[in-house]
Amino acid sequence: MSMSKISSSGLLHKPSRRVRISGLALAVSAGLVLSGCASGSDSSTDSAAGSSGDSCDFSSTYPSGAIEFIVPWAAGGGTDSVSRFVGIQLSDRLGVPVNVVNRDGGGGVIGHTAIANGNADGSVIGMTTVEITMMHWQGLTDLSYEDITPIAQVNSDPSGITVAADAPWDTIEDLLDDARANPGDIVGSGTAIGGIWDLARAGMLLEAGMDVNDIRWVPSAGSAPALQELAAGGIDVTFASLAENATMIGAGEARPLAIMGEERDPNYPDVPTLKEVGIDFSMGSWRGVSGPAGMDEDIVAELECQVADIVASDEYVEFMTTAGFGVDGKDTAAFTEFIVNEDKAKGTIMEAAGLTG
Repeated sequence: MSMSKISSSGLLHKPSRRVRISGLALAVSAGLVLSGCASGSDSSTDSAAGSSGDSCDFSSTYPSGAIEFIVPWAAGGGTDSVSRFVGIQLSDRLGVPVNVVNRDGGGGVIGHTAIANGNADGSVIGMTTVEITMMHWQGLTDLSYEDITPIAQVNSDPSGITVAADAPWDTIEDLLDDARANPGDIVGSGTAIGGIWDLARAGMLLEAGMDVNDIRWVPSAGSAPALQELAAGGIDVTFASLAENATMIGAGEARPLAIMGEERDPNYPDVPTLKEVGIDFSMGSWRGVSGPAGMDEDIVAELECQVADIVASDEYVEFMTTAGFGVDGKDTAAFTEFIVNEDKAKGTIMEAAGLTG
């Protein structure tokens, strides 16, 4: 059984009264599109707002004023881009200002703490990322998913395993066989030590019955610098979403060997999942709207409904597809259960890999 799917003993929050899960739409390109965030709403957005307003009115008193939408990462990045799009859409639908505020720093600790410490009346929400299930295991903070109210997931992107075009491995099996025969000779990168892509590497190796150091990890500031090192020959393999590596893959300078998703990416139909080659493991990054713990369930239901409509909209799918991000919507109940399982899985991997603080 995959370590990314350890079962939960139960949910920490009551599910809202409305259940809606959007379909999955996978990415096709790598660029970040910010123009949709900067230009404000258009007629199609306004139309969507009018059609969803009454059906999502679970709380007669919400919202009563402006909403602060916290982003735990710096302006200009992927989480910021997605958050600003969602923020504009929420503002149109709720009829109040939604002010997107970047609170980056501490590997996500500062922003996630700001979400958790906000008023539980719905006036403070934010974009929770996968790091909420990792930071406390690393010893960076005591904050965990128990300090937030998950509202709705909006995105996920599985890790890919990418090598240079002239690498000697034709398949993921070739790469792992070489790593078994020559432990530590193959060098990987994609993020800092203990970051999400490092955990993807460690989890894959553990599930394959290997040592976590059979593919040695060199930390980097992110997937882009790691990809540059791959092109320069400084490392042998990168672990990151295929969307992040799409430019070099498209240029024929890099080759994906596998992805850590539940199914193949239609943009890379010849690239197998790990499960197809006998490694029952999946891992990736994800984003979702959350608020502080203890939110009123009617406010949660209203926000869940609005976010579900956003995620299901043509505008959102087009934005995410162009930006190279996967669309993955989960309602409050499913998102809560997902986070509980993610937290346990991350702890299992980090303890086994010696990455706990």
